Amino acid sequence: MGKGMKTRKAAVKRISVTGTGKLRHRKAGLTHLQTKRSSKTQMRNGDSAQGVAPSDVKATKRMMGMG
Repeated sequence: MGKGMKTRKAAVKRISVTGTGKLRHRKAGLTHLQTKRSSKTQMRNGDSAQGVAPSDVKATKRMMGMG
């Protein structure tokens, strides 16, 4: 019998699954060069968790070995 698909380790490291099964990821580009941004922008970027787009959920779950 075959082994099945390999998990994409990069996807597993970057995406987390919530208790209800939704997929969450961090927005890119918010880890450095903050001094040039206003306090308002920095506060807005503080909560950088985003849900995976509905059109990408199926492919993302396959990458993570969830189906």
